[in-house]
Amino acid sequence: MSGGVQEQFEIKFRLPDGTDIGPKRYPAASTVATLKESIVAQWPKADKEKGPRTVNDLKLINAGKILENNKTLSECKSPICDFSGLTTMHVVVRAPTSDKQSTDKIVAKKPKDFRCGCSIM
Repeated sequence: MSGGVQEQFEIKFRLPDGTDIGPKRYPAASTVATLKESIVAQWPKADKEKGPRTVNDLKLINAGKILENNKTLSECKSPICDFSGLTTMHVVVRAPTSDKQSTDKIVAKKPKDFRCGCSIM
């Protein structure tokens, strides 16, 4: 009977403000991107303007590792994190930037033209 039953992991997501989404059960074959889509969809309504717009705005951290979008939960298991019992993953949100802000930062980070003021005598 165990051949047809897919392993499931119980996961909750800790948001930057300390609140949680979940816990909820996810199949071991779920990708990290799928988890992020779930987080975006369940993000608290009161915090939508500061929240993520896409999965690329999120990073999931588990056992000190940033999880890659294309990995499945099974592939993310390690001796440190075996997903036994309830697992808490930490969510980091990339601050939203407009195109104007990002180009301003690029211009501001341009190296200055330094000139040596030394005199050799």
